[in-house]
Parts: sequence; structure tokens; C-alpha cells
Amino acid sequence: MLAREIKQNIYWVGAVDWDRRLFDALIPTPDGTSYNSYLIKGNEKVALIDTVNRRMLDMLVNNLNQSGVKNIDYVIANHAEPDHSGSLPQILTIYPGAKAVCSTKCKDMLIEMLKVPEEKIITVNDRETLSLGDKTLEFVYTPWVHWPETMATYLREDKILFPCDFFGSHLATSDLFVSDKASVYKPAKRYFAEIMMPFRTIIKKNMEKVKELEIDIIAPSHGPLHNEPSFIINAYQEWISDKVKNEVVIPYVSMHGSTRKMVNYFVDALITRGITVKRFDLTDSDLGDIAMSLVDCATVVVGSPTVLAGAHPAAVYATFLVNALRPKVKFVSVIGSYGWGGKMVEQLASLLTNVKPEILEPVVIKGTPKEKDFMALDKLADTILEKHKTIL
Repeated sequence: MLAREIKQNIYWVGAVDWDRRLFDALIPTPDGTSYNSYLIKGNEKVALIDTVNRRMLDMLVNNLNQSGVKNIDYVIANHAEPDHSGSLPQILTIYPGAKAVCSTKCKDMLIEMLKVPEEKIITVNDRETLSLGDKTLEFVYTPWVHWPETMATYLREDKILFPCDFFGSHLATSDLFVSDKASVYKPAKRYFAEIMMPFRTIIKKNMEKVKELEIDIIAPSHGPLHNEPSFIINAYQEWISDKVKNEVVIPYVSMHGSTRKMVNYFVDALITRGITVKRFDLTDSDLGDIAMSLVDCATVVVGSPTVLAGAHPAAVYATFLVNALRPKVKFVSVIGSYGWGGKMVEQLASLLTNVKPEILEPVVIKGTPKEKDFMALDKLADTILEKHKTIL
């Protein structure tokens, strides 16, 4: 995709990765992604904001050539992660007069991870500015969104915020700006869930910094740009809030059918009580879909049989995921079956050190479910209903 003008003398020069289906060997990207890089031509200096994944360097260079730029004075490194700064060393070589500009914490990362020469780096402090002549860049520290060194760049005269991963979405599209909010909302929420949710509390503080700025356009480093910033800002305000919904997420795995029978019954029990259910078979569910479901839910109920006296590895992984992503979930329980014993509940509960929800009475049975077991599931459903009433 060729360079595209955002405003006068401001260009998108990045790369669209239409076919990428896995990010960081961990995160599914069913809609592909983009590596957004931005060129700003001042009447005295030229700046490039972020680069691209190294394997897409040719696209970046082609777009820079197509934009007509001859020299670059500054390459702003909002974030040291290789999908944004991976091409930085090569760009500094192609444009030998350029200097990398980054936060103080980012400097060591660029040196250690990408071998950028120290003499090629300029560090800036929070709220420091850099003049390009008729355009002024202001740097806003946004630590832990989602690494400790991250910052955003604000173009004062044109009221454009370049927040790197903040407000991004893994979405490959031919649209420069968001044209269909519905089609962007899910990838943006998935992106938040997988990458930003563990830092929800810190993001609240960074959102306050963003509110101080007058913004016409948000230009993230993944996905389309927002020329109606309130759309993504309001979404983030909801996602980072402490408010939960009347929802139960059930990640489960069943080896011989007993746990599945319990899940089937339990899902119906919750639905009849007016509770929304999001159910995931852990043998074939998308990690991103599970993560998204955790953003708003009030309760998580893990379903698992015992394996060698403990929970099924898939259930352990799901519980570990909940703990790692740190959602605002309020209640957690376990349902499942065993053949001869074990400490499944204790094992899963011990994994939730970051979340610290209220643990509701589990329903763990021997063998296949019987009438009394279904009654216990009804009781758990009643408990969840009453608990939800106290917080919604």
C-alpha cells in the first residue's frame, strides 16, 4: 500500500500485513494487522514517527521514497518493541543524518535489543517538545501501555495524537480512517483484552493525560486511524472502568463427557435466571475470544475433569490466562468431575494471585452427574444471580 496523506505534509507510510495470523507466537490475529509509520514534514525539519516490523522494511522505504522525502532528521521511537522499532537501525543507516528520539527508559532498550548506537539517540522528558519549524511535537509519557518505556507523540498544530499501541487494533484494512465503527470495535476490544487489560489501572492515569489534549485524530501504530476520537476513547473508558456486566464466562474441557453434561446443564440454569453466558470449549477456542469475554464479565466458572489428581492442563492454562490478564472479574468458581480424587479446586484457586476474586462454592462431583449434582449446579446459579445483584 502506498503512502497516504492524512493532512497537509503528514503521511501514513507504514505497511499492512494482510496475512499475519499469529502475533508474538501467542496472540491470534484473525484479521491481520498493520504497522503504522507516519511522516511529518515541517518547514525546517522532517520526522518519522515509529517504523515497521523489520521484514516489511522494503514497504516503508518504498513509501518514504514515494512521499518525496530526501532527508529525515528525527525518527521518533514511541516504543522499543520490534514491531514498531524493528526497522529503526536500517532507517538510521539509510538516512545517516537522522537521530532516534525516545523516552529515557527506551534508550537502553534500543541499544540492547536493536544495537542502535548510543550517539544516534536523543532522549526526551515527559511533556518536552521538539520543533520541526512550523510543526511542534510534544512527547507524553504513557508508561506501561504496554511496556515501561512507552510514550505518545502529539502534533500540536494539527491536533494529532500518535499513541503507538494505545488505542490500536490488529486489523488489516484498506481504509486509512475508521469507516465502519462496528467492524473496528471487535478488533480494538480484542487488542485491549490481549495486550492492555493487564495494565488497566495504570491506563486510567494515562487516559487523564490524553484528556488534557485537544485531539482531532488518533493515529495508532496498529489498525486504522480515528478521525472521530470519541469512539475509541469512550470504548476505553468503559473497558478500563470497574463496571462489570451480568455475564458469566465458562472456559471448560471435558475428557469423557461428565464435565460437558454439567456445563450444558449449568449454561441453561444461568440463562433461565437472565444471566448472559459466554461458553468456550478449551480444545478449540480462540485465545482472543476468551480474552475479550473477560473484559466485562462479573464471573468466571472453570469447567474441568481431574487429570493425575489435578485440573486438566487446558483448564490450568485458562486459569493462568485469567490471572495474567487481570480482568475486573468479581467472582470465580469451578465445576467438574473426578474419578478417584484430587485437589483440582485448590490448584486452580492458587493460580489467581493477581485477580483475587471471591471464590464461590465449587461443584466437583465423582463420576457422571446425578440429580443431586444438578441441584448443586442450580444452587451455584442462584448464588451467582444474588451476587450479581449486589454489584450491578
